[in-house]
Amino acid sequence: MAQTKNLCAQIPTALHAQVCAAREQSGLTTAQYITNLLLEYYEMKENGGKTTMANNSRTMTFQIPETLFQRIKAHLERETQRTGRKLTQREFVLGLIEEALEAAERQAVEDIPEPEEEQPSEDAGVSPCEAQPEGGDTQPQEDGEPAVWGA
Repeated sequence: MAQTKNLCAQIPTALHAQVCAAREQSGLTTAQYITNLLLEYYEMKENGGKTTMANNSRTMTFQIPETLFQRIKAHLERETQRTGRKLTQREFVLGLIEEALEAAERQAVEDIPEPEEEQPSEDAGVSPCEAQPEGGDTQPQEDGEPAVWGA
């Protein structure tokens, strides 16, 4: 484990409240959350102010109705009470996405038709020279008879 040292600073009350709310939402301890913030800040500074996606991560952002948001929030609180472990919005949404994708992928595999076995044709095992075209009025050539062209 890396060696640690305490960092203490007085910050405005409004900023403290914002940090605490974001930390709670993340499900991290204060030390973990502040460490992540500082690491992200210095990484961004090293990249000329550009943020990079760690671990090939991408961000999805979308808006939802207030009623749905409140339902999710109530569910997260119930799950936290039930399990004794804080369930974050991120964990909840990622879990739903994973479940939906796995179900869709299973369904896609089930929907793939199995290859049909080829039915042997009437001419199976017969060389093209021996097969008779349908409706053809030619007679098979007898052994020993010369072929007559244009007859």
